[in-house]
Amino acid sequence: MQRPALSAIAELLKPITWFPPMWAFGCGVVASGMHPEGRWPVIVAGVLLAGPFVCATSQAVNDWFDREVDAINEPQRPIPSGRMPGHWGLYIALIWTLLSLLLAWQIGVVGFLAAVLGLVLAWAYSAPPLRLKRNGWWGNAACGLCYEGLAWITGAAVMAMGQWPDGRSLGLALLYSLGAHGIMTLNDFKSIPGDRQMGIRSLPVMLGAPGAAQVACAVMAVPQLIVIGLLMQWGQGGHATAVALLLVAQGILMRRFMAEPLLRARWYSGVGVPLYVSGMLISAFALRGVVT
Repeated sequence: MQRPALSAIAELLKPITWFPPMWAFGCGVVASGMHPEGRWPVIVAGVLLAGPFVCATSQAVNDWFDREVDAINEPQRPIPSGRMPGHWGLYIALIWTLLSLLLAWQIGVVGFLAAVLGLVLAWAYSAPPLRLKRNGWWGNAACGLCYEGLAWITGAAVMAMGQWPDGRSLGLALLYSLGAHGIMTLNDFKSIPGDRQMGIRSLPVMLGAPGAAQVACAVMAVPQLIVIGLLMQWGQGGHATAVALLLVAQGILMRRFMAEPLLRARWYSGVGVPLYVSGMLISAFALRGVVT
């Protein structure tokens, strides 16, 4: 049986997508307010779990169940191009699921349960019968929760030796998860033709490109406004100001994106999203000041 090249496997697992959950896990570690001495092995394991394992699994699962859509939108991808022959895409998704669970088991109950939930969401997003991605509201919510909130909460819980994070940390994690819904929408603009043909009701398909751009920007901005208010309430005015300045910069870029959403969705992902996740880390440091 023909086997895929290592380069095709690496492309299937999409290392560039691992950054958001790894970053969110790190934010949770910072927000815990605990010092990392003696915890570096579990921190490294958690970062690997969030990115090269659970996130990579989600990419393989998505590409396998999206192979017909990708044949229309991005035929150069490993599966539709034939560089990932036969059922190898499915095999890799299953293997990476098992490897993720094995690694999660090594970092404790919290890490294991978080990995189980993340993997369930990954399969539910792409695979029938649920295939949450058929509706942009539900699918993007699942991705936002998995990529940002779940990873943040896991990082904080692992540092707290398995205890649930402080309620303020949970609140920030959920707010940034909500904002990540808009980030997920940005990724849907490139797939409009195939999504429309295959009955996938992404927000750009349902609302049109201008409407989806407005919704994405609002969904990203409103949670950050709430975060700024919370940081002010917690006495972290300097951090709140920094997040506000980042939001102002995003607003300027959002205006350009909304003017030509089809042309600038990928551009905004590259220049606007880094500002968003920078605010996450600033908020985590602010919370560290509160809890310590």
